Amino acid sequence: MQPTLPELPAGPIGILAAMPGEIVALLGAMRAQRAVDLKIIGQREFYSGELFGRRCVVVLAGIGKVAAAITATTLLQSFDVAALVFVGVAGGIAHGMAVGDVVVADAVLQHDLDASPLFPRFEVPLLGVNRFTSSAPLSNGLARAAERFLAGVGAGRLHRGLIISGDQFVHSANHVRALRDSLPDALAVEMEGAAIGQVCDAFAMPFAVLRIISDAADGDAAQDFPRFLEEHASRYSLGIVKHFLSGDD
Repeated sequence: MQPTLPELPAGPIGILAAMPGEIVALLGAMRAQRAVDLKIIGQREFYSGELFGRRCVVVLAGIGKVAAAITATTLLQSFDVAALVFVGVAGGIAHGMAVGDVVVADAVLQHDLDASPLFPRFEVPLLGVNRFTSSAPLSNGLARAAERFLAGVGAGRLHRGLIISGDQFVHSANHVRALRDSLPDALAVEMEGAAIGQVCDAFAMPFAVLRIISDAADGDAAQDFPRFLEEHASRYSLGIVKHFLSGDD
């Protein structure tokens, strides 16, 4: 079937995830479709090939903002990608979020960045901004794909808004309350998305971030997160990305 999402760029799309459990099914699908070209750069394995009718480069980025930034920069400078899409799991911190819900970022922010009093809290020094806006066409496409996937599984809701990132695994109710107080519009917390946003801003590259809620970032997160990662994350990533790339209903 020919792709039916004209908003997607014509060039290859870079697809990143932080952990193997978020991306293993995508790599399996890519290998099953046709030959895959593997390049190892900076201790990372970049798989280039066709995925659901689109040219893609799929890579395990690693955990945390530095790892994500290294991987994103390598993708942009060593591969002819036209956009970056980050997929994976996150903790839900907004009221009403539930495990299995999906969040597509309209913007990303580093919640642990604080160079005050030299610069306002959360502001990236010398850039004068604290949020990086995702590509509307990419995000809209991901949102439609997520809605189709969730309708198929009969569970979960789609959310759009702010995703926040930091080099911390948030796993306490007190930390969640503090994040809600300082960033009341934040929906989910993870460790990579805002770094991807800053790199893409520097290179004028469109990006999007999709997160599946694996836990409530509270005292149970250390148990809920690995369970969801093992049992569901790869299936969600594969299903949503398939709809996103192919346009299948």
